[in-house]
Amino acid sequence: MHISAFLHSCIRAFLHSCIRAAPLVLAFPLVTLAQQNDRARTEALAARASQRMEALHREADQLALQERTLLGDLRKLEVQRQIKIEDLRQLDAEAAQVEAEQSAITARLTKLQDEDNAARPDLEARLVEMYKLGQARYARLLLSTSGVRRLGQAARTAAALSKLDRDRVTAHRRTLEELTASRATLDERGSRLAALRVQARNASAEVARAAQARSDAIEDIDRQRDLNAQLAGELQGAQQKLQTSLRTLAAGSPVAEPASLPLKTFRGDLEWPVAGTVRRRFASPGAGRAAPSNGIDLASTEGAVVTAVHEGVVAFADSFSGFGNLVIVDHGAQAFSLYGNLLDIGVKKGAIVEAGQALGTVGASLTGPAGLYFELRVDGQPVDPLQWLKKR
Repeated sequence: MHISAFLHSCIRAFLHSCIRAAPLVLAFPLVTLAQQNDRARTEALAARASQRMEALHREADQLALQERTLLGDLRKLEVQRQIKIEDLRQLDAEAAQVEAEQSAITARLTKLQDEDNAARPDLEARLVEMYKLGQARYARLLLSTSGVRRLGQAARTAAALSKLDRDRVTAHRRTLEELTASRATLDERGSRLAALRVQARNASAEVARAAQARSDAIEDIDRQRDLNAQLAGELQGAQQKLQTSLRTLAAGSPVAEPASLPLKTFRGDLEWPVAGTVRRRFASPGAGRAAPSNGIDLASTEGAVVTAVHEGVVAFADSFSGFGNLVIVDHGAQAFSLYGNLLDIGVKKGAIVEAGQALGTVGASLTGPAGLYFELRVDGQPVDPLQWLKKR
């Protein structure tokens, strides 16, 4: 009896010690599994960061190439602009010369007209006298002259006066015709120069507009390159943190916080949350529209899977007035993505989600047809999601 009681006592003590040790034994595999999951997740994020860094480098190379091309075009346009300016200068000088010649001819025509007006009374008077004499009276005038010598002088004088009048009239008419023809030629030349000046100004303005457009494009590329460099710098910092986390996990130690990548570095590279078309676009209050919208509506089929556009932590997963069933994912650094009008919610608050992980399914929108309301906030402010999602 004593031996049997002793054995039962030993068995009970052994079983009790085993039961107390069981949580420790089970905890070790759980800790190892969690570290393995953290390591796998961190490695996946590191690979994603590397892919994004390569994409940023390719984008930087493309931007540099575009800028070089635009700079070359700008130099060519600048040469063309200088040529157009010189052409216009020459046309302006020629037009000024034509205007001076026109003014000179106008002055001569005015002078001739004044001379003609001054000489016209005397000329008309002589013509009237000649008309009054007629042929018979002219003959009598000659016959009444005493002496042959005086007769010859009178005849020569009358003929000279008549020829002088004719020559003056002929010269006056010829000069007037020449000046009129020159004036017509100058007018035609002035009209042609005016048309050429208009064409030259239009061409110069067109070249200037093209040059300005390329200058604006270069400034835009410079801004994109600055943003690209900023994103690459932030992503490089995130990569270094990921490498530190991987070394910590490889040493068997837990990491202080879950690994993540900054949302900003994926501008223009985020996957769409659901397959569908844009039914309503983003419209900020300052866009001048009557009905501003902080997000976009994506028309889709009811029940379609809605996925996270970026990894993060679920900050809200419940119904919300005006948004139906709503999921909000916190991506860190005051960046959030919102998914509204869900038919059902597949995640809970506090859950860590990965990019592309299902969050729920598409439900009916407030207006009736099935669709997803998607909103993106960066630095706490709503931004146009179409500038952050991949181009379709």
